[in-house]
Amino acid sequence: QVQLVESGGGLVQAGGSLRLSCAASTSTFRFNVMGWYRQAPGEQRELVAMIRRGGIINYADSVKGRFTISRDNAKNTVSLQMNTLKPEDTANYYCYAQLGITDYWGQGTQVTVSS
Repeated sequence: QVQLVESGGGLVQAGGSLRLSCAASTSTFRFNVMGWYRQAPGEQRELVAMIRRGGIINYADSVKGRFTISRDNAKNTVSLQMNTLKPEDTANYYCYAQLGITDYWGQGTQVTVSS
């Protein structure tokens, strides 16, 4: 059973930075895709950023230029560097990985940005 464990969430003022990390219980070489989604109260879960095995990266328009996703297969982690945070970035952030046709999710880490 694959497990994904997030860390790095917290409370930050607008304009600040946070770095989220997700540790996988298996080699991240195995995953087709890894990424981050977020869900704010009363909203649908939305894609923030994803990185494919070949290195192709996609970002939500709302985070382009501010967030950077990276994948370290030697450490079996995927990270999300979040800069110039805005109050509208407040959400529960979930790590995501796809292995074959199976999707895996972490338990989520809360990010709160105060104005």
